[in-house]
Amino acid sequence: MQHGDVIRRLQEFETICRNRGVPITVQRRTILETLLRRHDHPTAEQIYESVKDHIPQLSRTTVYRVLDAFAELGLVRRLDHTGSARFDGNVRRHHHLVCTRCTRIIDLEDQRLDRLPLPHRTIEGFEVDDFSIHFSGTCADCRERKE
Repeated sequence: MQHGDVIRRLQEFETICRNRGVPITVQRRTILETLLRRHDHPTAEQIYESVKDHIPQLSRTTVYRVLDAFAELGLVRRLDHTGSARFDGNVRRHHHLVCTRCTRIIDLEDQRLDRLPLPHRTIEGFEVDDFSIHFSGTCADCRERKE
């Protein structure tokens, strides 16, 4: 994410927190900024490893709770494509390529997929209001290694 986009998203974070009565803490801001500056889809543990030296008193549990709260607030997306939760700072509609060997997740922006029609009626009592598609396969790096 570009620097200007990170700043804009942090401002959105502050607005959402104020509107919902959620305290804006150094921990929350640092966790979000760390995620927004990454180009991968890290786990909570990876975020913790990135911020623990900056905020030594921060616990793993706090990082997990904050990321889950951010997902509930719509600030980040929680992805469960690989067996462990990963987090994505890009909340615009996009899709993912998931490597079944290394579990790498790659963003896929494709307007053709974005235009797939949502079902007009509920399915099994479930009303669809958004979607993202993930494709499973093998990334270029893993194919080159030929494990």
